[in-house]
Amino acid sequence: MKTSTFVRAAAAALFGLAIAGPNMALADIKDYEFKLVEPTVKVGYDRVFTVRLLNKKTGKVVPGAVIFATRLDMAPDAMEEMVTKVTPVPGGEPGDYSFKARFSMEGRWQLSLGAKVQGETGTVDNKLIITAQK
Repeated sequence: MKTSTFVRAAAAALFGLAIAGPNMALADIKDYEFKLVEPTVKVGYDRVFTVRLLNKKTGKVVPGAVIFATRLDMAPDAMEEMVTKVTPVPGGEPGDYSFKARFSMEGRWQLSLGAKVQGETGTVDNKLIITAQK
């Protein structure tokens, strides 16, 4: 009797894995990254730029992330004290996240992002370079 109970339990577990298998998350937080939709902006006030969150393994966009940390400074041009405010802009395509900021001068600006992806533990941390041009 104990053997048949074990066999039934094992069969039920395998059946459950077979059904849930395709839906199980196999991603790691390191499999996600932000990419700039357009790497350049014009110098000025309220310039909108967009980043896209991608799963690097599948190449698919990832909607519904919670971006909790943003910083935009001129660290790539050795002016990390040149910081500007970053404001989220609503709307857009799923997986695209838009922001507006003041790009007060030409040069390379570093956008630092921290985000949580639904269903994953850990934080996606990326630093992206936006070039401001006249």
